[in-house]
Amino acid sequence: MRNLIAIPVILLAVILQSSIVSNIAVLKGFADLPLVMLAAWALQDEVETAWHWAVAMGVLVGFVSGLSWFAPLMSYLLVVALAQLLQRRVWQAPLLAMFSITFLGTLGLSVFTLVELRFMVISLPVADVFGLLTLPGILLNMLLAIPVYAVMRDLARWVYPTLEVE
Repeated sequence: MRNLIAIPVILLAVILQSSIVSNIAVLKGFADLPLVMLAAWALQDEVETAWHWAVAMGVLVGFVSGLSWFAPLMSYLLVVALAQLLQRRVWQAPLLAMFSITFLGTLGLSVFTLVELRFMVISLPVADVFGLLTLPGILLNMLLAIPVYAVMRDLARWVYPTLEVE
């Protein structure tokens, strides 16, 4: 039953991304709500389904975006791998880990998208992509990181309640 919460949360994240968040742009870059939500979910201690969420979000974002599913899927899997790595290493500073994962995940998504566009024989200047898309996207994702982390932490505590000993 715990795994069923993923369906409405993932659908809501992708719907909000495609309808509202993608319309809020700085220069040409915009935030990636599913990426930030996935990073926050994967950083929670109790969560065991982060890999499933990454695959579902990657395929769904690839379905609704103009690109194939490769770039979102690879970047979301990278986000979960980084989150699980940092969760073991930086466990006393979850917000630091959240910012690091958000930064590296956004950078990874930009690189995977640029590589995918190169394979489609669409050539974009790397400096323009980095300056107009990636850096503003990182800024907007960082602004989303703290409130999304708080919401996902509360959701994880609701889905995976711990037994408290008095």
